[in-house]
Amino acid sequence: MNLISTEIPGLVWAYRFMPGDSRCLRIAADASIQSLMQGEGWLWLHLALSDARTPSLIERIASVPQAALATLTSHDTQAAVTVSDDMIHGTLVDFERTFDAETKTIGWLHFAVTEKIIITTRLHPLRSIDRVKAAIEKNARCGRPIDLFEMMVVEFQRTLISLVLELTEDLNIIEDEVYGEAGQAAGRNSQPRLAPLRRTVVRLHRHLRTLLALLRRAGTSEEDEVPAGFLDVAERLTDRLEAVDRDVFALQERARLLHEEIDSKLSSETNRHLYILSLMTAFLLPPTLVTGFFGMNTSSLPFAGGLHGTAMAGLFILLSTGLA
Repeated sequence: MNLISTEIPGLVWAYRFMPGDSRCLRIAADASIQSLMQGEGWLWLHLALSDARTPSLIERIASVPQAALATLTSHDTQAAVTVSDDMIHGTLVDFERTFDAETKTIGWLHFAVTEKIIITTRLHPLRSIDRVKAAIEKNARCGRPIDLFEMMVVEFQRTLISLVLELTEDLNIIEDEVYGEAGQAAGRNSQPRLAPLRRTVVRLHRHLRTLLALLRRAGTSEEDEVPAGFLDVAERLTDRLEAVDRDVFALQERARLLHEEIDSKLSSETNRHLYILSLMTAFLLPPTLVTGFFGMNTSSLPFAGGLHGTAMAGLFILLSTGLA
């Protein structure tokens, strides 16, 4: 999309939802800003933070508190859910995608939800939000902005479940290698693959726990302080995310135990090498003492004047080695 030529700067897509109609109307990229502010129903605006004009656009089309505007235009990498002035705003975790592939890189979706509009912003394309767009274009029913917000979190949960299954399969392969016949060699080869897997799982668990705590806290707000239906949505989302969080935690524990097993195997291998090195040192120390003694430039050195002095010194070396 050519964001320079459009009258709505930073627009990725926009939809208008009419009351009582299951279908939504996509707003053209070259539509005027005035067209967004007119008409019935409610809007979903998805904007790109890569466009520097996005903050001024949000100020023009929606009357949002300064805190919500800061959230929508920030580059924060921490989950957040805040209730203020009949509005829900914050930051959700998601996964980035490229034009031709889905990645395991964690991305961030900033949002603000009122009873008339939902605004979402992101820096990079996100996997779950694209699935939400595809769902509403297939006539997924969203009667209110808060329903669309719930759909976004549900799609993230589904994406997370598929990612957990992928990580579980990767972990199963590493476990088979580590606990198989290959032993320490498999441990050395598996350790570089296990490290990024553990890092991804640990970050996911941390962000999930944060998001769950924030949803629980927001769910304790008074009903007249939040958009209609948010309290029920928060309760349902909490139940969904708690279920997947248990799976992520179990995966984290498996990865930790596997890491400890690999470390144990590598430590055992290192100890065995040190044992062999100690034996070699013990065998070589007596010959070193013998050669050191006969290498002294002192008078009356034994075997210095005989015909077979070197042979006798060599014999002493062999005897010392055998004695050791």
